[in-house]
Amino acid sequence: MSKITLSGHIEVPSEDLDAVLAELPNHISLTHQEAGCITFTVTRDSDNPQRFSVYEEFTDRAAFEKHQARVKASHWGEVTKNVERFYSIDL
Repeated sequence: MSKITLSGHIEVPSEDLDAVLAELPNHISLTHQEAGCITFTVTRDSDNPQRFSVYEEFTDRAAFEKHQARVKASHWGEVTKNVERFYSIDL
């Protein structure tokens, strides 16, 4: 089994920014508690407040896929439904 790494950024529409900022700490906390999470960071860009850098590492594909499924079914998934995602995933 090999580590899965996701890196990139998200672009949050201005009308969704308050909801995303309110839910982000919970999303980070829940992700850190997931089995197989090695690293998970979401950092707001200082020059563009609607852009957030994302970096994730999971122990294996199964842990990564469980994370993706949890996200889709979570409140974070709802508040970020209009967010544009620009990611690369290294398997």
